[in-house]
Amino acid sequence: MNGLDPAACYRALTTRDSRFDGRFFTAVKTTRIYCRPICPARAPRFENCTFYPSAAAAQEAGFRPCLRCRPETSPSLAPWRGTSVTVSRALALIAEGLLDAEDASVDVLAGRLGVGDRQLRRLFQQHLGASPVAVAQTRRVLFARQLIHETALSMSEVALASGFGSVRRFNAVFQSLYGRPPSALRRARAAPLPSAGPEVTLLIPYRPPYDWDAMVAWLSARALTGMEHVEPGRYLRTFTNAWGQGAMEVSPAPGLDALRATLRVSDVRMLPSVVAQVRRVFDVGADVEAIRAHLSTDALLAPLLAARPGLRAPGGWDGFELAVRAILGQQVTTTAARQLGQRLLDSHGERLDPALTGDARLLRAFPRPEALATAELTGMGMPAARARAITQLAAAVVADPTLFQPGPSLADTVARFTRLPGIGEWTAQYIALRAVRETDAFPASDVALLRAATEAGGPRPTPEALLQRAEAWSPWRAYAAQHLWTSVALQRDLPSRTSTRAAASPSRRKTHA
Repeated sequence: MNGLDPAACYRALTTRDSRFDGRFFTAVKTTRIYCRPICPARAPRFENCTFYPSAAAAQEAGFRPCLRCRPETSPSLAPWRGTSVTVSRALALIAEGLLDAEDASVDVLAGRLGVGDRQLRRLFQQHLGASPVAVAQTRRVLFARQLIHETALSMSEVALASGFGSVRRFNAVFQSLYGRPPSALRRARAAPLPSAGPEVTLLIPYRPPYDWDAMVAWLSARALTGMEHVEPGRYLRTFTNAWGQGAMEVSPAPGLDALRATLRVSDVRMLPSVVAQVRRVFDVGADVEAIRAHLSTDALLAPLLAARPGLRAPGGWDGFELAVRAILGQQVTTTAARQLGQRLLDSHGERLDPALTGDARLLRAFPRPEALATAELTGMGMPAARARAITQLAAAVVADPTLFQPGPSLADTVARFTRLPGIGEWTAQYIALRAVRETDAFPASDVALLRAATEAGGPRPTPEALLQRAEAWSPWRAYAAQHLWTSVALQRDLPSRTSTRAAASPSRRKTHA
């Protein structure tokens, strides 16, 4: 079914092979329960097993989640990753809650992706074994299950946070799925500490290995004082969205293949999008094994992948923030870009209540598009053209809040950004890589990439030559770029010098990686 080999799946199940966790789910006909391959329960008989490529497929077939192995905590992996970009982009939109709104529909989702609704449903059935609506429903149920299990939120707060329209609907779904009310699934736990808003701590699993040191080094090199704080073992930052304000702390979970995220929010309805943003920044959904297998055939990349097998491609917290910081970093070093970002934050950042953030070092959130669309930026030490580019970008986001959501293709995404003043090909590819999470984005004209791709004793390749070589790295060119950047240690303050011709051409502008 759906390309899965039942015999191979059963071998992975009986050996509890963690390499297959998240790649398939086992549904047991006699118990009507579906499990992860690593479930500690005794393995069922082969003839009683049906294997599904996703939790949504198992749930849509009438099976309920196992209470022991907790499918909601499995890594977000699947065998279709890298093969169906339409499904991948659709799942990113679903994770952002596109199908949670009352007026949302598969037609709207398909329209965003430039395909027909029937084609999108067919692709979901082919790769996930479930419809888009079933995937969204399963996502809500499993997230609610995680909140019930790992937090002290009330049931009404869990219902709101997981996207259910009402507590009544929430109770009905859980009664139908688990045969008991949601309150019966909660473990006894201590009362939460009082705070200015709800606080939850969740585990966010990943597929090992995970290079935490490289991730935290990248974040530290760009951290803005008052909004972010980075230590070797944890990362803290503030955030805002349409529902309110908040702060978070992320650190490795000792002894687990997971990150521990503590989120403090002014409204529980912020939680789904905030968790999606944490996953994007820390790139926990990357299938490092598949990426390594594909890229290590290249002689240039093979030693880099061997040296850092768990390297991820850090994402931007928010598309608008990432794009602004990318514009600020054009033609300057990482340090200079951070200084400009700091001035912008200090002058226009949104003030936060320390009682909400829980840390006196976290006082401001990045300026919202509405604030920068009307702000005076010309006196902040940047060229006037760059200040205008930020102002016009902010106005574009106010007019179209979906600007940074995935589109039909990488080419469409890049074209969407290059139409904006002050954003050339490099910056558009960088935004696609960091903010939109296009795994094939590749800013071939980047000076550091060209430097890293220079063969020993040979001439530096042209952007066209590097782009041609990178064709073999598709659909994981973004990860190839991250390995190349890391190999030249861009965490240090390396200048991004360009020729006069490159500086004059918007399509060849460089920024900090």
